[in-house]
Order: sequence, then C-alpha cells, then structure tokens
Amino acid sequence: MKVEIFFVPLPDMQNAILPLQRLRSLLQMEHDAEREEYRLQSQQMSLARKVRRGICWWPVTVGRSYHNSLNQLVVELTQDNPQDIDHQFEYGRPVAFFVPGAVSGPKGQATDYRLLPHTATVSYVDGDRMVVVLPSTQALIEVQNATQLGVQLYFDETSYRTMFGALDEVAKAKGNRLAYLRDLFAGQIKPERFSFRPLSFPWLNVSQQEAVNQVLWAKDVAVVHGPPGTGKTTTLVEAIYETLHRETQVLVCAQSNMAVDWISERLVDHGVPVLRIGNPTRVNDKMLSFTYERRFEAHPDYPELWALRKTIRQLRENRKKGESLHQKLARLRERAAELEMRIHESLFAEARVVACTLVGSANKILVGKTFPTLFIDEAAQALEPACWIAIRRAHRVILAGDHQQLPPTVKCYEAQREGLGVTLMERIAQNLPSVVSLLRVQYRMHEQIMQFSSQEFYDGTVEAHPSVRHRSILDFDRPIQWVDSPSPEAFVGETHGRINKEEAQLTLQTLEAYVEKIGRERYLEENLDVGIISPYRMQAQYIRSLVKQSETLRPLRRTITVQTVDGFQGQERDIILISLVRSNEHGQIGFLGDLRRMNVAMTRARMKLIIIGHQETLSHHPFYHRLKEYIDSL
Repeated sequence: MKVEIFFVPLPDMQNAILPLQRLRSLLQMEHDAEREEYRLQSQQMSLARKVRRGICWWPVTVGRSYHNSLNQLVVELTQDNPQDIDHQFEYGRPVAFFVPGAVSGPKGQATDYRLLPHTATVSYVDGDRMVVVLPSTQALIEVQNATQLGVQLYFDETSYRTMFGALDEVAKAKGNRLAYLRDLFAGQIKPERFSFRPLSFPWLNVSQQEAVNQVLWAKDVAVVHGPPGTGKTTTLVEAIYETLHRETQVLVCAQSNMAVDWISERLVDHGVPVLRIGNPTRVNDKMLSFTYERRFEAHPDYPELWALRKTIRQLRENRKKGESLHQKLARLRERAAELEMRIHESLFAEARVVACTLVGSANKILVGKTFPTLFIDEAAQALEPACWIAIRRAHRVILAGDHQQLPPTVKCYEAQREGLGVTLMERIAQNLPSVVSLLRVQYRMHEQIMQFSSQEFYDGTVEAHPSVRHRSILDFDRPIQWVDSPSPEAFVGETHGRINKEEAQLTLQTLEAYVEKIGRERYLEENLDVGIISPYRMQAQYIRSLVKQSETLRPLRRTITVQTVDGFQGQERDIILISLVRSNEHGQIGFLGDLRRMNVAMTRARMKLIIIGHQETLSHHPFYHRLKEYIDSL
C-alpha cells in the first residue's frame, strides 16, 4: 500500500510578528505624546482652565475614609463648587492630589500649586462625589491634613504598561492558542467553523439571525458589523445568550466603562447572571448590584472576613514596641486569605458572564482565569493593543462594532498617520472577510435621514424597517434640512478647538422655532427629546449655557441634551441639531474631515435632523458638497 505524506506549510511567523512590533513602536509614540501633554498641563495650565476641561476638581472636601470590601483604603471627596462641566473622571483612572503653593485673589483661588507625592485611583464617581483608592495610610494622612485640596487626572502609565506587556506576550507566543490567533488574524490561516444547521430566531430579522449563527459556527473568530440603529447590541446579547447554552462562562469586554455597563445591563435584563469587574459609570442600585465589590460584601462569609481584617489592622496599629504578634497575625491572615478565596471562587462559580473593560481584564481578580469565548463590544473604538490584553484569556474571539463610526482616540498625529488608529476589528475584516456579518436593517431613523449614511458608508446596503421608514413629528415635514450659517468662527486653543457664538445662537433660535411649531404641550405630551451636537467641546458648553437662558427651552431642559459627538455615541433622540462651527474664507474644516464622526452625529436622529453650518466653507469638501446636494434633492 502506497502511503502519501502531505506537508502542511507553516505560516511565516515574521509576517504576523513584524506588524505587532511596528504597532508597539507606534504605541510608544502615543505614550510619549500623552505623557508630554500631561507634563505641559501640569506645568502651564491654570487651575481654572483645568476645571473647565473636566480634568480637575478644585477645591474638594475630604469626607470619610474606610477599607472597602476588597480591603482597599478609600476616601470620599466632594466638589465644593460643582459645575455643569463634562468631567473625565471614571473608574480605574489614576489621579493626583495637589495643594496650593500660593494663594491670591479675593476668592482665594490658587495661582501656584504642588502635587502630593502619592497617586490614587478612581473607584467611582457619582455627581459631585468621588471615591478614590489610596496607596497607603501615609497618603490618607497627607490628604486629610491639607487645608485646601484639589484632585486632577494623572498620566495613566498602568494602562500603557499593560498594553506593552500584552503585545510582547503575543509577539513571543509559540505553539499555543495565542500564537494561532495572532497568525490567524494576520490572514495566514483559514478560520475554522463548526458545521450544523442554522438555528432560527424568529424575533430577529434575517441579517441578525445570520450574525448569531455565524457567531455559533465560529471556532476561532467572528465579526458582527452593526451600522447605526441596526440592533447590534440586541444581536450581540442574543449571541452571548445562545453561546451560554454551550459554554459555562464567557468574558465580555469593551473599551469604555460606559459600553461595558450598557451590555451588562442588557444581559441582566435578559436574565443572565453577570459579574461586573470594576465599578459602573452610572452609579445606581441596579448597576452596582452585579459588581464584584458589591457581591463580595453581600456574601454570607463577608462579616467574618470583615471582622478578621479589622482585628488585623487593630493589632498592627496598637501593638507595643518589642511585642511579638507574628504567629497570631499569621494565623489571622491565613484564615482571612482562606475566606477571601472561598468568596472569590463562589462569585465566579455563580456568574455566567464576566464583564470588564479591555484594560480591566488584566485585573488581579482575574489572575489564572481563562474563557472559551471573549466578546468585545464597540471593538471599532478600541486600540488593537488593548484588545490583546483580553484575548490572552480566550480560546476564540467575537468582535462587534462599526468601523464607520467613532474611531479610537489617538493623540499623536504621527502615530495616527502611521496606523495606530487601525483597529483589530478593521484588520480582521480586511484579512478575513468571510467571518464578517453585516446587519442590514435599521430601526431608528426615518428613511431619508438614513439614506445618505447608507450610501456613503455602507454601499447602500442598509435599509429602514417599515416601522420607522416614514415616521415623522409633523405632517409634510422635511426629515432633514440644512440651515446656512455664515457667522465667523473663533479659535479658542488646542483644548476646546473652536467656537462660533453666532451659530450657537442660530442653533437655539432654530430649535425654539421648531418647538413652537410642534407646540410645547404636544412636545411634552408625546415625550419628545432633543440632542444638540457639536464636534467642538467649547461650542457644546456655550450652547448648553444658552439653553439655560432660553425662556422657551428652560422648561424643557430635562428633554434636551447638549454634547460633543463622542458624548453622543450609542445614543439617539427624536430631534437632532448639529452645529458644525467651521466658517472661514479658506474652506478649512479641520477634523470635520474625519467623516466617521459626521456619520455618528447624523445617525443619532430618529425623526428630524437639522444641520447648521456655513454652506460655502463646508462645500469645499466633497462629502459635505454631496450631503448638501442630497438634502436639496429631497
């Protein structure tokens, strides 16, 4: 009998590793740029400006301190002068405390200050109250003894260190699952699939059913591409739910805490036991109830553990000089460690979904944990190095998002130009198009609002569901319109970019007129809501102040949200107004040229979209020229 021997060529590892090494260099450039930005902020930026940017609270009052359920020393801080500013403090971000070095002015404002030598970490923020984890009792003493105290965001060295470590581990991987996924994502291996008949999910549309089945068939990787309003989260939740019929536990991650909260809440509503690692962005009882910390302290063994920890601290603090308590402390610590492990294992045994941010998947709580499947939501907003942090814990990977919406934030222009902003989801979609499922039916927008986005970004493949296709507020109303705004823009610095005050006033006048046209009583009866979006932070803040002053809009303030494009990601409103700001004789539009941001802004509207911008300036760009022509053709 003749025996045939087949040699399967091994993929060229260097073709997969070299891009990772290049990616590491780009990440180093981003690290250096962000660290330099922080240095300049610390040395040159005034406190008032830091407060306006949302990176500083000044002054703050120090509240109670205690050890939380994870045995971390924490302290509560409260803003003395709360301001209506979108701050950037959230769970996991490092912060530094500072005290004034000199005080001047009638209000005692600090004009010079010095940082305290200890950094802390945000545990959670609720309104004007923040809880931070301190590194030591000495840090607590210094914070409590400060006569005036402020807190500001600190350079996040830990996240970068974690991303660098993940890239290094992936590049060095040999002969294991991580190496296989690395080579697969580089397009060197054909992805494998299970083969079974497709399952039916009658409550989903055809493209959503296809996407769920693609997830279930995938042995290695699948991508769910969800354009605006197409039910990406609904599809992903269904895919997770079905996966849990086959697997005991899965890991669900996203780039931001807000995205993790959103998918976690949907899973809890679906009846799935979720264990949330880290504290939620929106602090409420429902969200807190499935966090690791809250579940830990609700465990029946926790009172005994708390008593043991208290005894250990008291023995340390009160022991007399020369007194040996080594053996007693050792016994107490051993019993405490035993209880901690028992509670920890119990919480993970009960959870079907473990949810955290991508960087949060490196949390010591997850040491030694691996998962059959990792789901990454909003994968198109995550830097590739951050994705690899979580992928190290998984056997297969499911990514969901839309690379035609908001990209990852990259501060270094050169790193962005060289490709740091290209996400893992984009790379997989390009190298392995067979694993991508596009959701094609949207349930949010009037057909005419949706159509331009569908043509420009999705090859005309997205269509409106009949339930929303012709939905409008007023009969014979135009769902989308452009209001010309020739008012001049003004530059207000790199931080906030630009502002156009006359256009802001025109935006408010346009909204006031439309509300009057609807009728305020009907507006309130039908629970209509409004979103005002500007790409520029200062413009959004200025419009927010105008809304407060408007006699027409002041009674409706709870229904009106004013935000930047980034702040509106994942949201929708009945009426959307977009203030584009740019107006100059040179036709310069700056980062309005990142068309994905405009795609996000336009697709937040359900029934009415009003674009306010200088037609002549913006029409220099082919995209905005086509947009104006499209609106005029309706």
